Amino acid sequence: MAEKPDKPVIVVRRVKKNAHGHHGGAWKIAYADFVTAMMAFFLLMWLLSSTSKAKLEGIADYFKTPMKVAMSGGTSVSERSSVIKGGGSDPTKKTGEVRKVVDLNSAKTELERRERQQLEALKKKIEAAIDANPLLRQFKKQLLLDITSEGLRIQIVDEQNRPMFAMASAALQPYTRDILHELGHMLNDVPNRIGLSGHTDSVVYANGARGYSNWELSAERANASRRELVQGGMQEVKLLRVVGLSSAVPIDKANPDNPINRRISIIVMNRRTEQAVTGESPQAEVGSAADAGQALGIAAPTVKEATP
Repeated sequence: MAEKPDKPVIVVRRVKKNAHGHHGGAWKIAYADFVTAMMAFFLLMWLLSSTSKAKLEGIADYFKTPMKVAMSGGTSVSERSSVIKGGGSDPTKKTGEVRKVVDLNSAKTELERRERQQLEALKKKIEAAIDANPLLRQFKKQLLLDITSEGLRIQIVDEQNRPMFAMASAALQPYTRDILHELGHMLNDVPNRIGLSGHTDSVVYANGARGYSNWELSAERANASRRELVQGGMQEVKLLRVVGLSSAVPIDKANPDNPINRRISIIVMNRRTEQAVTGESPQAEVGSAADAGQALGIAAPTVKEATP
């Protein structure tokens, strides 16, 4: 007969339940995606608020015609032609640099126009001074003013019974000195450089056989006039050219012996004439319209600015 065990055997059955994994941290991933999207959205809003209007227009133009911009560079931000195909930043431009787009030909034309206006105003000023000055008024017929391609020309001419110089000499008459002193004072108020030339009629100089001719006489008369202009108050540094032209450029070409051909010609030079005398390159003026405007005492031409 089998023996009964001393203690009963207890069997415990445990049921292991498997939890579904997707019910655990899935919401955290979704929340992280939402926060990332919101951060990107607010970053975009900040960038748009801090971007200039010109750049925004450039971005809008890019998305309107992306293929054109991608293939040929198109029109980039601020109407700036990009050196990189498909747009992009210009490596030749520094951050914060402001570029000025200047129509050089238009700027030069505008400067010349304003310079002519300035010379016209000077002409009227001198004419008014002649009318107001009793000394100059009596010589009004001998003072000829006009605007030429070189600038404002002031000519002091001889009359039959009222020569500016002693006969066959560079010695100035007293009234000629007075005229030059008055003109020297007025010409010192303008920024333009001054040219001076002496002229004679075509009558052969009496001592021409000894090597002295109308060429030497006209040059000496021009220099004598220069000294009187300076004595009248004009700064000597303003003088750029002093020449004697003998009878080569008469006023009365039909009658070269006419006393009116004996004269002193004062030129208030425009910038083009000054460049021709000094040998300055015209590109120096065109390259900097602002500098040219300052040299003329006028405002520089309006330019378009493009900010990168």
